[in-house]
Amino acid sequence: MENNHNPTATAPTQEAFYAMALTRLPGLNAAAAMHLYTELGSAADVYAHRMDVADVLPDCSPRVVEVLRNWDEAFARAEEEQRFCEKHRVEVLTMNDANYPVRLRECSDAPLVLYYRGSASLNTQRVVSIVGTRHCTAYGRDLTARFLTDLRQLCPQVLIVSGLAYGIDICAHRGALQQGYETVGVLAHGLDELYPTAHRDTARQMLTQGGLLTEYMTHTRADKMNFVRRNRIVAGMADGIILVESAAKGGGLITMRIAQSYDRQTFAFPGNVGAAFSEGCNNLIRDNGAALIASAQDFVEAMGWQDDNSRQTARQEGVERQLFPALTPEEQAVVSLLQDTNDLQQNVIAVKTNISMGQLTALMFSLEMKGVVKPLAGGVFHLLL
Repeated sequence: MENNHNPTATAPTQEAFYAMALTRLPGLNAAAAMHLYTELGSAADVYAHRMDVADVLPDCSPRVVEVLRNWDEAFARAEEEQRFCEKHRVEVLTMNDANYPVRLRECSDAPLVLYYRGSASLNTQRVVSIVGTRHCTAYGRDLTARFLTDLRQLCPQVLIVSGLAYGIDICAHRGALQQGYETVGVLAHGLDELYPTAHRDTARQMLTQGGLLTEYMTHTRADKMNFVRRNRIVAGMADGIILVESAAKGGGLITMRIAQSYDRQTFAFPGNVGAAFSEGCNNLIRDNGAALIASAQDFVEAMGWQDDNSRQTARQEGVERQLFPALTPEEQAVVSLLQDTNDLQQNVIAVKTNISMGQLTALMFSLEMKGVVKPLAGGVFHLLL
């Protein structure tokens, strides 16, 4: 049946609305939705081609062709979610949004839509995920707190990510807040509830010093499989993932395996031989699934972040950015943009400077060779001091 729905371009945007609806089409799984989105370029384009998708994508299965014909139920659900997002200031992030986590976008099974409440940028220069058992010991709690205290001295600007669960997760969030870090919790349900409820006060503080992120709409139960799927976001949006404590089996180990598949750098703290909640870490290190670290200094050196502290000190002392030599007008335009807003994706730079992608690719390479910019994960460029 033809559907003449025409949502207004409010917040969430029209594209976000169609993306939400695309994820709710009955009979369309996440992989199929992502394939349509990728091939056609946007959720709005998927809707535009709902009646002729077989002509545009000849490999589209008859089942998907049939599913795309009726969006009534999906639109109704998206409208309900849109009202919630507008009321509660939830940001709806689609794959094409500049605020979507660029590191996560690289992953083949990244969510098509994310729902975010918070104040932190999900694309800060340094992102670290800390995971571990829900049944952590005093050793794990102390280790997490000491690591974050020391890391703050070495790298003042880091976003800490975890899953807001009991144990190591909540220790990581609370330790980050105490150290003045921003911290983001990735949820296994919608933003209309919080599990576990015991962490509500911490979550409330995180909204102004980090945020809460999920791929799930409201009214989603916190089922076991949702926590497993949540782990891929924790792994995918970080530069490095640290396992603090884990039994021989557990969610933290699942996150580490996912992180390895994403080519992320993985680390684990060792524990006493025979200790139940160190067995997973020790086995992972033994099997070369993670690098052994014993301190924040070990981690920073392994990541190549040693210069962060000196750079921050220079900023605090008011050291001004030096003029870069021999810059063309186009290169200077890029530098000026990054001076205002650092760590931008190349496509965002192209839009804001009105430089074509082809020309910009050559420009960014030239600036990199001059030591002016540094490429980061996900096509993001960082202006060096």
